[in-house]
Amino acid sequence: MRFSKQLLFHFCVVLFLVFSREGKAQAENHLAGPIKWMSFEEAVEKSKTEKRKIFIDVYTGWCGWCKVMDKNTFPDPEIAKLLNENFYPVKFDAEQSADVVFGGTTFKFIPQGGRGYHQLAAALLNNQLSYPNFVFLDEEFRIIPIYQGYSSLPGYKKPEEFHPFLSFVAGNFYQKSNIQEYQKVYKSPYTVPPVSGNN
Repeated sequence: MRFSKQLLFHFCVVLFLVFSREGKAQAENHLAGPIKWMSFEEAVEKSKTEKRKIFIDVYTGWCGWCKVMDKNTFPDPEIAKLLNENFYPVKFDAEQSADVVFGGTTFKFIPQGGRGYHQLAAALLNNQLSYPNFVFLDEEFRIIPIYQGYSSLPGYKKPEEFHPFLSFVAGNFYQKSNIQEYQKVYKSPYTVPPVSGNN
């Protein structure tokens, strides 16, 4: 009997180690790939010495479409290039438990039901907590609205759908026109001109 209890105990320890490593690998996978992701605090600190806009991917660990963005959209070379060259790209877990101090305010995790939310995520998303969601901050840490009346850009986007929004903000077009006008003149790097054949 004592042997079976020890065996059960060791089996449980092995399972715990396997699943804790798997969870850690999943968390690190969010930061893998061609984009130079950083924390919100790192982006704010870096922006103080080298001004640049901040792009924030607000996600959760349980969000399936967030994982699809990580797999299909963020690894795209055109997306990675725009983000790395024009922004400090941030991954922000909307359910993280660590406090974040920003602008003299300490933002905390608020337990709610079985999960909860982070106050910074709620502030960035104007309390519209849906995922994935994307926020752009200018060099002075002000939210850049993509659509009038909205502080964020919600929902899954394929690379060719996401690129115009990144380009709109990176090129400062938001300062002179709205996204609908910009999309009329936007030149997609994904559009392949037709090949003329000699028939």
